[in-house]
Amino acid sequence: MRPKSIFSRNPLLSRLSAALHAFGRANRGNVALVMGLTLVPAVGMTGAAIDYSRANSVKAGMQTALDATALMLAKEAAVVGQAQVNVNAQKYFKSMFSRPDVTNVTANAVYSPGGTSSLVVNASAQVPTAFVKMFGYETVTVSSTATAKWGNSRLRVALALDNTGSMSSDDKMDALKTATNNLLSQLQAIAENSGDVYVSIVPFSKDVNLDPANYQEPWIDWTEWDTKNGTCSKDRYRSKSKCQANAGVWTPADHSTWNGCVMDRGNASGPASGAYDTNVVAPDPGNAATLFMAEQFGSCAQAAMALSDNWTAMGTLVDSMTPGGNTNQGIGLALGWMSLNGGGPFTVPPMDEKYTYSQVIVLLTDGLNTENRWYSWQSSIDDRQKITCNNVKAAGILLYTVQVNTGGDPTSTLLRDCASDKNKFFELKSADEMVTTFNTISTELGKLYVSN
Repeated sequence: MRPKSIFSRNPLLSRLSAALHAFGRANRGNVALVMGLTLVPAVGMTGAAIDYSRANSVKAGMQTALDATALMLAKEAAVVGQAQVNVNAQKYFKSMFSRPDVTNVTANAVYSPGGTSSLVVNASAQVPTAFVKMFGYETVTVSSTATAKWGNSRLRVALALDNTGSMSSDDKMDALKTATNNLLSQLQAIAENSGDVYVSIVPFSKDVNLDPANYQEPWIDWTEWDTKNGTCSKDRYRSKSKCQANAGVWTPADHSTWNGCVMDRGNASGPASGAYDTNVVAPDPGNAATLFMAEQFGSCAQAAMALSDNWTAMGTLVDSMTPGGNTNQGIGLALGWMSLNGGGPFTVPPMDEKYTYSQVIVLLTDGLNTENRWYSWQSSIDDRQKITCNNVKAAGILLYTVQVNTGGDPTSTLLRDCASDKNKFFELKSADEMVTTFNTISTELGKLYVSN
């Protein structure tokens, strides 16, 4: 005899089992139908989400291509006119928006000249659906627009560029020159009139070169330089202290022999008084701590260039850059800021109240801080630079930071936090990424000048 199941041992379960068997025998087809109808919307919703995600991806790519197209058209609109602008809109957009998964790609542009010119670029495309076509939707239309306005905006950019010895490795210096020259060419191209875009360049290592031609300027402090550079009446003594200790007469070298290098601003004993290494207070001959302390630094970089729109001179400076010395990002950042603000060696063209100005600093370095005027350990140098970073951002200046990390250093939290936001910090693992990164930055700077 067959053993009884648990259903037969329990009267309630027995009746439930019988009912389920009966329902299954009598309504098997209906159950399948109900389950099928339940699955259709579930599959449809999942499929719609996938199609929607694809459409969003297309739209994001479309917007990027449109922004770039608007910038390119804005550079030439006044010269080529409306008809050619519309032709070029199609050409430029389709060259940058290459998506084999979309159809019926169109783009058009409307140029409105005037005191404040504007250009509107529209684009659309059809995205074939994979799932919602079962509901009759074979394609989804994706469209977007970009607007460029210009005529009342001006741009000022300071480039603080690492010229330290480590830039000689991994082709970093050559890549920096290429990247910087490309950026300068792109900035020159967006400037419609003289003065629309100014750029300063501050090569740095431990020191910054403020041009030996400035040796007679009152913003230089010669105290330490005179002590270290000169001759003794007793030839065998090469330092001022030994010379005077042995009854010799110390004669400082002529200041015209200075090679142009200066150290961080502040007192010889330390930077705390006035924090002039972290701000742009103008040099005052009555306050030695505000002056630039001259140094005959052996690895003096090329002389910094004040704000200028002399693109040829900028290119010559960039091509002349050579690597040498230790890393002091702080002095590059501080003097990049002063080149925008003015003071000391930097004469800044006055701002015209008819225009809106955007001010930007791009700080690029390939190494962590190793030496400044007072310290040779990273944490103390970083602490000074953090103050400068915060001061720069508080002044309303847009700050990009670039870490060229080809040597496996840790990600620089200093540079990451120094940037105006997380999207303005770039960590690069190869030298050639400098070119693409500077292209990205120049495109964003173009958007500041040609407002979107």
